Amino acid sequence: MRYNTLGRTGIKVSEICLGTMTWGSQNSEAEAHAQLDHAFESGVNFIDTAELYPTTPLSAETYGDTERFIGTWLTKRGRRDDVVVATKVAGSGRPYIRNGGPITPEGIGEAVDASLKRLKTDYIDLYQIHWPNRGHYHFRNAWSYDPAKQNKAHVAADLKAILEKLGEVVKSGKARAIGLSNDTAWGTMKLIDMAEQHGLPRVASIQNEYNLLYRAYDLDLAELSHHEDVGLLAYSPLAAGLLTGKYLDGARPTGSRLAINGDLGGRFTPHQEPAVAGYVALAHEHGIDPSQLAIAFCLGRPFMASAIIGATSMEQLKTNIGAAGITLSQDVMNGIRRLHRLYPMPI
Repeated sequence: MRYNTLGRTGIKVSEICLGTMTWGSQNSEAEAHAQLDHAFESGVNFIDTAELYPTTPLSAETYGDTERFIGTWLTKRGRRDDVVVATKVAGSGRPYIRNGGPITPEGIGEAVDASLKRLKTDYIDLYQIHWPNRGHYHFRNAWSYDPAKQNKAHVAADLKAILEKLGEVVKSGKARAIGLSNDTAWGTMKLIDMAEQHGLPRVASIQNEYNLLYRAYDLDLAELSHHEDVGLLAYSPLAAGLLTGKYLDGARPTGSRLAINGDLGGRFTPHQEPAVAGYVALAHEHGIDPSQLAIAFCLGRPFMASAIIGATSMEQLKTNIGAAGITLSQDVMNGIRRLHRLYPMPI
């Protein structure tokens, strides 16, 4: 297992991060603890969660349970300083979370304190904005994204108010570093500029979707990562399970995310099928597990701080963590390039 520095913070995180969004719905507390134990025995030191979780499915009844499961494990395990914990404040859209309103300084204060209580810890290592108030192009929103509708003055003031509040959170010791999620190159750079101008915390990471089927990060954000030392925390490196091949030919395994969440967050479309079939065939041609090929590809990207894996079974978890020891050959990379040219944006 390799370890990367999170932005300019000095915090070292494993190249594999354990994602947790199924804990509390698809996974019990005991299963969550077993996953955590195995991951840390395998060299993983990084956990990503959110106040919103679990998401399979989302519900007011299970809201916050994932953080609670992590909290009981942290208490049982001890050695808190050996663990890097990342969580997120939710934005608008869920009526049971601060009445569904946008992220505000007041809301951040409430959310941080609630997360700390559920996590049973005095501090959060990385505190992230789950999605920006102004909207974004992720989760299939690229087809309707229109930043021309954003109010320039309002957006700038909103970002500054949020960053100032995050500065208070860091100064108080409740968080060590801050990050973004589902954001853009402009949004990230704007916050970096504000941080430098006003002596506020600098963005350490961006948690965006990245996988063989969705590679928006390869362009402007990759350039930003290189020059500004802001690493990517890649969520859905398996495209919500598509890249395992288990949904090919219309299969819907019982208990899978597709069986629970319908369309995998808009990813399950006819366009993805030939692309997935191509990547699965490439993996088999070279004797590699399809999941490990997909994750190993992410780990090899120069802007990658950590790839966030999720699993509902121990077998899946072991397979995914095993990708950390794989280096893809030039023949495999050439095959990926060929398929990417054929299917540049299948989801």
